[in-house]
Amino acid sequence: MQNIVKLMPKIFNHNFMEKKFKDLADIKTPELYNQVSAYTDDLIEEATENGFLSEPDADNEYTREIGRLSRLCADYESLYITHDHLKFKTPLLVSIENEMEKRQIKQRQTAALLNIKESTFSQIMNGKRPVSMRLAKRLYKELNIDPRIIIEFS
Repeated sequence: MQNIVKLMPKIFNHNFMEKKFKDLADIKTPELYNQVSAYTDDLIEEATENGFLSEPDADNEYTREIGRLSRLCADYESLYITHDHLKFKTPLLVSIENEMEKRQIKQRQTAALLNIKESTFSQIMNGKRPVSMRLAKRLYKELNIDPRIIIEFS
């Protein structure tokens, strides 16, 4: 019997959680969002310490309340918090930049070497324009860019 008690969450010695925001239907201010978010973190910590999150599919008072508050926070975030889109350079653009740096040439000189307009090259380097097959051939011939990278990221 003692082994069974050890395996179960500490429900026997634990007073059930206080539902601090039990009547909350939506979040409309940053202050309330911060309070609910901090309280949700506290609930997660408490539930973890007491074994209520030990099973992946646990369904108990904690998981339901954490889920409810998390949905309220997510709704607030989708309505009121804007995030900048992450931008990253493809390996092809990085290869072109590396070659330009190695040769110590600027964008204008690289565009001339590739026989394209500087504005076109700028759009390509900013990810606003795709690389044409004609340019792909020139990237290989003039800048020695790995053809596998050209094919995969053009």
